[in-house]
Amino acid sequence: MSNMQQAGAVVVHGGAGAPKENEDGCVLAARRALAQLEANGDALDAAIIAVTTLEDDGRFNAGSGSALGLDGETIEMDASIMDTRGRLGTVAAVRDVKNPVKLARAIADTPHVMLVAEGAQRLARSLGMPGGAPISEHQRAEHRQIMKELAGAVPAMPGIDNRLFDRFWNYKTPLQLPKSSACDTVGAVVRGPDGHFAVACSTGGSAPCLLGRVGDSPIIGSGFYAGSLGAIAATGIGEHIVRHLLARTVYGWIEHGMALDEALKRGVDLFPKEVAIGLIGVTRTEACAYDNQGMPYTKMTQR
Repeated sequence: MSNMQQAGAVVVHGGAGAPKENEDGCVLAARRALAQLEANGDALDAAIIAVTTLEDDGRFNAGSGSALGLDGETIEMDASIMDTRGRLGTVAAVRDVKNPVKLARAIADTPHVMLVAEGAQRLARSLGMPGGAPISEHQRAEHRQIMKELAGAVPAMPGIDNRLFDRFWNYKTPLQLPKSSACDTVGAVVRGPDGHFAVACSTGGSAPCLLGRVGDSPIIGSGFYAGSLGAIAATGIGEHIVRHLLARTVYGWIEHGMALDEALKRGVDLFPKEVAIGLIGVTRTEACAYDNQGMPYTKMTQR
């Protein structure tokens, strides 16, 4: 890793298919990340502050805005962090944690890489991390909208047969499938002024899904990846993203000399148009985003 001084850069996204009017939240997150870079130059600290800002916003499907399960009660969240200093941590299907991305960072200091469910929640409590906020009116409104759109004949997720949900549904409540699903993730990629790279992601999961479902966000190489040439974060339907190991695949193209903007576009083009997908990335010279169905995002560089 080069120690050559260069301009820091941040790219932040608010989820594939999420409303573009939420982009002001991404702008604030990126500004806070740049301020953190000015303070200590640590790319990972900057990425975590960006994602924490979006988790606390309430409009995004992460942290305090996480999607309710179809029972109207359950929230299960995933998060991840990785940088080129060797820090790697992920958390999956955790409940009642205010900022899952901070928990993922804490896991990076343990002997493990991933903790899930009750074990992850117990670690959060032992470290004094606060529990989740009460369910907000925004979350309830989003849930009401999904319930209003219930239409079992329409695929809940593009490319996934509804009968599989019927067969394996593990909620106490009966299965009713919505016409549209929540699958957006939030994420940030950062290039530090010292040439190090970092990525952080967080999500409230997808709706509908089985209890205990884990998407791409905490799976290294699928929803996120950071290496000596850059950092990549993905967003969309995790069941599709993991089959392509999307973040590592895009990074591999960069390793072979492809420009970042071309690599991101090629990654998104792996998927059918009806599958919402977005990618963000930074390299030594570039900072880009690309999506196929709209995605709030912003990119900023140090002056």
